[in-house]
Amino acid sequence: MHCLDCHGQGKTGDAVGVCQSCGAAVCEQHAHLGVRRVRRGPLMGAPLETEVRKVLCSGCTAVQAPVPGTAPV
Repeated sequence: MHCLDCHGQGKTGDAVGVCQSCGAAVCEQHAHLGVRRVRRGPLMGAPLETEVRKVLCSGCTAVQAPVPGTAPV
Protein backbone atom coordinates (compact mmCIF):
# COMPACT_ATOMS: atom_id res chain seq x y z
CA MET A 1 0.00 0.00 0.00
CA HIS A 2 1.22 3.54 -0.74
CA CYS A 3 0.88 6.79 1.21
CA LEU A 4 -2.00 8.99 0.09
CA ASP A 5 -0.17 12.23 1.03
CA CYS A 6 2.87 11.19 -1.04
CA HIS A 7 0.58 10.36 -3.97
CA GLY A 8 -0.86 13.87 -3.81
CA GLN A 9 2.70 15.22 -4.12
CA GLY A 10 3.48 13.02 -7.14
CA LYS A 11 5.73 10.67 -5.13
CA THR A 12 5.47 7.05 -4.05
CA GLY A 13 5.94 6.24 -0.37
CA ASP A 14 5.32 2.93 1.34
CA ALA A 15 2.60 3.13 3.97
CA VAL A 16 3.45 2.24 7.56
CA GLY A 17 0.07 3.03 9.10
CA VAL A 18 -3.54 4.08 8.60
CA CYS A 19 -5.07 7.36 9.76
CA GLN A 20 -7.52 6.61 12.56
CA SER A 21 -9.72 9.51 11.53
CA CYS A 22 -10.16 9.14 7.74
CA GLY A 23 -8.57 5.76 6.95
CA ALA A 24 -5.89 7.07 4.57
CA ALA A 25 -2.63 5.13 4.33
CA VAL A 26 0.37 7.15 5.58
CA CYS A 27 4.14 6.75 5.28
CA GLU A 28 6.63 7.36 8.09
CA GLN A 29 7.13 10.97 6.97
CA HIS A 30 3.43 11.86 6.88
CA ALA A 31 2.28 9.86 9.94
CA HIS A 32 1.58 12.04 12.97
CA LEU A 33 1.50 10.16 16.26
CA GLY A 34 -0.63 11.40 19.10
CA VAL A 35 -2.30 10.13 22.24
CA ARG A 36 -5.95 9.51 22.95
CA ARG A 37 -7.66 8.48 26.13
CA VAL A 38 -9.66 5.25 26.17
CA ARG A 39 -12.18 4.43 28.86
CA ARG A 40 -12.71 0.80 29.72
CA GLY A 41 -13.85 -1.25 32.63
CA PRO A 42 -16.98 -2.67 34.20
CA LEU A 43 -20.44 -1.34 33.40
CA MET A 44 -21.00 -0.66 37.08
CA GLY A 45 -18.36 1.25 39.00
CA ALA A 46 -15.58 3.61 38.04
CA PRO A 47 -14.15 3.13 34.54
CA LEU A 48 -10.42 2.91 33.97
CA GLU A 49 -8.76 5.38 31.61
CA THR A 50 -5.61 4.57 29.67
CA GLU A 51 -3.69 6.46 27.02
CA VAL A 52 -3.09 4.78 23.66
CA ARG A 53 -1.34 5.90 20.49
CA LYS A 54 -3.26 7.31 17.57
CA VAL A 55 -2.02 7.78 14.02
CA LEU A 56 -3.26 10.68 11.90
CA CYS A 57 -2.51 11.84 8.35
CA SER A 58 -1.35 15.40 7.64
CA GLY A 59 -4.84 16.58 6.68
CA CYS A 60 -6.56 15.26 9.79
CA THR A 61 -3.76 16.57 12.01
CA ALA A 62 -4.28 20.07 10.59
CA VAL A 63 -8.06 19.90 11.12
CA GLN A 64 -7.83 18.52 14.65
CA ALA A 65 -5.09 20.90 15.84
CA PRO A 66 -6.32 23.33 18.49
CA VAL A 67 -6.71 26.94 17.38
CA PRO A 68 -4.32 29.22 19.29
CA GLY A 69 -6.08 31.39 21.86
CA THR A 70 -9.15 29.16 22.24
CA ALA A 71 -10.10 26.84 25.05
CA PRO A 72 -10.59 23.12 24.31
CA VAL A 73 -14.22 22.02 24.14
